[in-house]
Amino acid sequence: MHKHAALYISNKDNKYQLIERIVSGQFTVDFSNLKGAVFSEKTLNKFIDDETRHDEFNVITSTTNSLLNSSEGERKKALLNHLILQNPEYIIVDNVFGNLDINAQKDIENTLTTLSAKIPVIQITKRKNDILSFIKQVYCFKHDAFVLFNIKDANTLEATNFAYNLPQPYNPITTQYNPLVKFSNVTIAYGDRTIVNEINWEIKSGEFWQLIGPNGSGKSTLLSLISGDNPKAYNQDIILFGIKKGSGETVWDIKKKIGYFSSEYLRGFERLHSIQNMIISGFFDSIGLYKIPTDRQVMLAEKWLNVLGMSSIKNKSFLSLSKGHQRLVLIARAMVKHPPLLILDEPTNGLDDNDATLFSKLVNKIALETDTAILYVSHRKEKRLLEPDFVYELVPHKTGSIGKYIKNS
Repeated sequence: MHKHAALYISNKDNKYQLIERIVSGQFTVDFSNLKGAVFSEKTLNKFIDDETRHDEFNVITSTTNSLLNSSEGERKKALLNHLILQNPEYIIVDNVFGNLDINAQKDIENTLTTLSAKIPVIQITKRKNDILSFIKQVYCFKHDAFVLFNIKDANTLEATNFAYNLPQPYNPITTQYNPLVKFSNVTIAYGDRTIVNEINWEIKSGEFWQLIGPNGSGKSTLLSLISGDNPKAYNQDIILFGIKKGSGETVWDIKKKIGYFSSEYLRGFERLHSIQNMIISGFFDSIGLYKIPTDRQVMLAEKWLNVLGMSSIKNKSFLSLSKGHQRLVLIARAMVKHPPLLILDEPTNGLDDNDATLFSKLVNKIALETDTAILYVSHRKEKRLLEPDFVYELVPHKTGSIGKYIKNS
């Protein structure tokens, strides 16, 4: 019987230091004399770095693509298979399900379940619902020690309810678009490969949508058509904010009407902008403030700071915040101009349970108090946290993914 365990952590914990403790023998089981493997983003990035800098292609994907040019699912499967081939005597797995579609999650879990019959599996996770089914012992890190933890005691954050009403728009949009987005028999192909086939979809003002579908089904393609970044939209019957695509609008005309957030937005961002300036930058569609704002823009940013409960720390560095609080600021940044459409791309990836709850409360408040339509793109269904009214699912097909409309009950 192998001693499997999960280590349930928060964004406040330094997981790489905790992994080092486990490897060096400072866990409930001493692994220091055993050959181990670590499945993590850090390990994956090292192999990608070896590819790009040294032309060393040590990890082989199922499609024989490089890791850099593979999907997240292909990368994680290839890394796990590579580590297993090294015949480790134990394995540490971190954030195993992040950015994976449902089928890829099942494949990874099945592989780890099979492996668990041979060697100990130690899981690092920030989300209690992600704990692998074969793991029965859960620990947390308290007072400089690993202690047993009852996962049922993992309470999500309830204290912050965002008591202030959301600020009014900077420039109220007088033109009513209905629908905001309309696709009529939209088909997109690259060479001989059709990505999406005869997509019919409408997003109306104030609606809350989730876009789902497995990796490679065309979600990114649809987003690029909506944001104006995909030139293939010009040959399609697409209406964006009351204007038929190709009628003379610019990409920037479209982007002015969209607030956008991605969990990958700040990868590599190192500038020391203040929290307040990050919110103000939303008026200029920049990451960080490089222009002098008006007094009114500053005033509205301060009202958003009141909503977030961050007025007293507005001059602190944005990077000093936790991941969850950074995302609250980025949502405020996306919403300062009250866009007709807010796009949230994998918004809770990498968050712990508390920060996911906090983030979701702000999104639900926006859905309740504004006419902004929300398009939430994620493999993860945040049950009892984010509850979209409608779901648009892309279903892969050999002739291109087709769209399936679902109304949440």
